[in-house]
Amino acid sequence: MKILILGKNGQVGWELQRSLQPLGEVIALDRYEDVEHGFSGDITNFEAIEKVIQTFQPDIVLNATAYTAVDKAESEVEQADLVNHIAVKHLAEQCKAIDALLIHYSTDYVFNGQGTAAWQEDDTTEPQNAYGKTKRNGEIALEQSQVKFINLRTSWVYASRGHNFIKTMLKLAQSKDELSIIDDQIGAPTGAALIADVTAQIVRYYALQPQLQQKHLLGHYHLAAQGETSWYAYANYIFDVAKAHGLALQLKTVKPISTVDYPTPAVRPLNSRLNTQKLQQMFALHLPQWQQGVEHMIKETL
Repeated sequence: MKILILGKNGQVGWELQRSLQPLGEVIALDRYEDVEHGFSGDITNFEAIEKVIQTFQPDIVLNATAYTAVDKAESEVEQADLVNHIAVKHLAEQCKAIDALLIHYSTDYVFNGQGTAAWQEDDTTEPQNAYGKTKRNGEIALEQSQVKFINLRTSWVYASRGHNFIKTMLKLAQSKDELSIIDDQIGAPTGAALIADVTAQIVRYYALQPQLQQKHLLGHYHLAAQGETSWYAYANYIFDVAKAHGLALQLKTVKPISTVDYPTPAVRPLNSRLNTQKLQQMFALHLPQWQQGVEHMIKETL
């Protein structure tokens, strides 16, 4: 089995390189030309993408690239749409041409972020900001392309690589006496390592099925750790674990605040809960509680 990973240096892409290695011949690319293979994985460079797909002829393509700067997307709509929609449409066309499976990653931001029920795959989409709209446009492009696709919507992603909420909180807690954290946005912190491991399980399970059964596995899925929390409770959990493992914190007080007290250019969803039952049932897998991955990463960080 030949596997192509695009976006190898992002949080999820980095972990995919690890998780997918046992499953086949893997080529992992980023936007810059790969010296070893002479390929570029810049999905906005259509000629480069056509070259790598036609030359390598992958059985499975994983698109771990995305424009994820939520607030900047409000003023860079065209760039966000190019990466999250137009380039995805082109990638889907190229995968369809060689009958490759395309695994794509999306977000809970395709929903309106209201209510308290965990979002299901067939709930009405109603993105409330530019980022969410471009990601939903990318999903629609997949649906209309007739490519074989599995689209994994996730949320509150963190990783040991790059910037994230955990690292930011630990840094601030060592230099600030007081922090104010939003307490009315609810979701489940989900590690890039978990996303990559689940993706590997999906790839393996899919590859073992007869062709007729593979068709039933295509479509949209929700992938997040189990349980739910607010950013405020999440931050307090981070501080508690860090202190339990010997990290000295200057922080004395953590105040809960509402979203309205912390305005941002892009509207943020209050409800980022994702119902993952379909994913667990269709691919015979189990998703752990969110605290497990967070504690593991904190231990790695300290």
